[in-house]
Order: sequence, then structure tokens, then C-alpha cells
Amino acid sequence: MKCNYCERKCELANGKSFCGMFQEEKGAVVEKYPDKWSTYFASRVESVPFYHAYPGSRSMIIGTAGCNFRCRYCANGFIACQNPDHVQDVMYEFAPEKLVAMAQKLGCHNIIFNVNEPAVSLPSLLRVKRYAQKADIPMGCLTNGYTTQEATRTMAEIFSFVHVGLKGFSDAFYQKYVGIDSIDPILRNINMFADRCHVEIASPVIEDVNDHELHEIAQFIHDIDPQIPWHVFRLLPEHNMKGSLYPNIERMSLALESSRKLLPYIYFHNFVGSDWVNTLCPHCKTPVIKRFSLGCSGDRLDKFLAPDNICFVCKTPIAMLGTKVAWDANQKKQKGEQTI
Repeated sequence: MKCNYCERKCELANGKSFCGMFQEEKGAVVEKYPDKWSTYFASRVESVPFYHAYPGSRSMIIGTAGCNFRCRYCANGFIACQNPDHVQDVMYEFAPEKLVAMAQKLGCHNIIFNVNEPAVSLPSLLRVKRYAQKADIPMGCLTNGYTTQEATRTMAEIFSFVHVGLKGFSDAFYQKYVGIDSIDPILRNINMFADRCHVEIASPVIEDVNDHELHEIAQFIHDIDPQIPWHVFRLLPEHNMKGSLYPNIERMSLALESSRKLLPYIYFHNFVGSDWVNTLCPHCKTPVIKRFSLGCSGDRLDKFLAPDNICFVCKTPIAMLGTKVAWDANQKKQKGEQTI
């Protein structure tokens, strides 16, 4: 029997999938470790980062173990690239209703799957979705996009906002640095997500490796929808590429300038003090959302100057899922206080 969650389509007759998270049982593909979580904590949605979904909100960050990629530079390789069998002693076991209850108790406005690839835990996430929907808590995720069409449709049902990692723009890059044969399923799935939910895209930049592909990526995103936010990360390689040079900030900034004509919402971050983390009005170029760039610690909202998601200067609409949420809104609601 073949697994149909990702494009590897592993044959499970040998009892193990590439990600180590699925197995065959009585003629069905089942999770090896259902409802087991590697992390759960509250964080700001901008630190994920989502810049155009519920700005300012408090997010419950969750993750599991395993991945269908083997990125040579993975910052989360300690959990994503390990055999899930070997990390179960540090996992938490929470039923989906308990996980959602904890999100409510922490005053979170949404739940976001981070750390590793959500496709390796879709059955558990479907169960979480049922309880989150009852509690009116939207869910989001980060994904590498290497899923089957069926799994992609399921993810779009679970997650109302999705952050897809478009790590390069060639088969050669993905073959050498990620370990898959073709980029095509990822490009197909970005189109599928864009038709079904809110999408943001991230591209980690490795100098002299994939920085020459940036304009092609920008053109690809523009052709789908120029309103899609694009996050370009100054990658600080980990895992098997710790010795690689960090990308030059000035060089990357210059390389991105021409892409501003294609995409109004371009962000360049993962270094302290970046001016590229602010949202500019697509029409008058006024900063309408200001953020602090905190480097590896993520980013946070500073000022939201787009009431009702409209530029305060020229009244141009700003593409956004939801609108600004006060960080402590749910806590004040629980205490019966007025939210400002």
C-alpha cells in the first residue's frame, strides 16, 4: 500500500514511510504517533511569520516530529530530520480537545502548526480542527508544499491561512539541497492553496546558491496573485551547512529592489533592524503597518496604521485576512474587561 499524504508516495509494505510517521495497518494508512506533540506555546503571529493574517494576534504554536524533506540547512533538523522513533521520549501527548482548551486558556486567537511538516500529521490535525472550529479558533500552518493534490485539499480545509516555503526555483536546487526530484508539485500546490485559503510564501536565501532565482520566484508569485505576501529570509544555515557564509544584507536588498515592481508586499528579514519588515501601501508607499525586526527571535507588530485594512492616507485597501487583534484581547474578554 502506498501512502498518499506527500508526493514521495511511500510504499508502506516495508512498514515505514520516509518521514517515519505513517504505517500500514489492516489495509489502511495510519499514524504511528497520533496526538503526540513536540511543542506548544504562545507566540506572536508575526514571529511565525504571518504578516497579513490577524496582525498582532496571539498564536498557539504546535508541532510534531518528522518531515518528508531533508533540507541540508534545516534550522529545526533536531526534530524534523530525526527518526520520530527516537524522539518520543520528549513528546507531549494531548488529545485534540485538550490542545484547543489550552489555546483558549492561554488567550490565543489562532493555532499555527510550525516546527516540521504538517502533512506528516494530518489525521491528528484534522481532529484538532474539529474542536478548534467549535471554539471559533482559526488554524494556520507552515508547509513545504510537497503534498499530493488530495492532501493539499485536506490541508486547505484544515488551515484558513498557509505559509508555503518556496525554497528555490529549480529542480537542481531541490535535488541537491532538499532531496526531492522536482519542484513541480510545490508550484502546483501553491496555485491550489491560493484558490482556497490565505497564502503567504517564504524563500530562504543562500548566497551564491539560490539568490539568482529571486526574480523568477517574484514573477511566479505575481502571475498567481500579486497581492500574495512574499517573505525572503536571510538564511543562517544550520544542520549540515553550518559552515556556510551568511548572506550579505546589502547585496540581497539590491537584488530584491526590482521585484517591488511585481509584488507590493515583499519582506526581507531574519536580521535585526530590517526596514523591509514594514508593510507599504501599494499605491502611495506610505508605511501602514510597522514592525520590529528582531532577527532570529522573530518579528513583532509595532504600529497598525490601516484601520479596517485601508491605508490611512490614500484609502487603498491592504490585503489582509482578518484585521488587527489586540494581543491580550481574549484575556480581557475572560476577565470581562474592555478591549482597546
